[in-house]
Amino acid sequence: MNPPHGSTGSYGNSTGGAKQPLVRPYAMTGGRTRPRYQLAIEALVSTTAHADRAGSLLPEHQRIVQLCREVKSVAEVSALVPIPLGVARILVADLAEAGLVAIHQPTAASENGGTPDVTLLERVLSGLRKL
Repeated sequence: MNPPHGSTGSYGNSTGGAKQPLVRPYAMTGGRTRPRYQLAIEALVSTTAHADRAGSLLPEHQRIVQLCREVKSVAEVSALVPIPLGVARILVADLAEAGLVAIHQPTAASENGGTPDVTLLERVLSGLRKL
């Protein structure tokens, strides 16, 4: 089932005449709606040394492994693949479980005595000023 010409394809991407298969998010995640463990959207993902085993995976998994050769956040993975954020979290968690990517979770505020990380706040402020 292809959308009408000139309309947006799956997840809001313009099809631009290129035929893209329409794969529903639940098909990519096997019907799961939550990752096996919680991933923050700012968690960093990087490919491990075992990434050469990614050949037998779904195309979305392979794309994530390829993208994460350079460190990316879960939000960036979602935007670059492009897939919904919830689906990206599930797929990244699957890859981490398989040992193909490493996840670097941010430090929780409770571990810092309840105060947010000053470096993170400065980076956010800098990014907002650039807008």
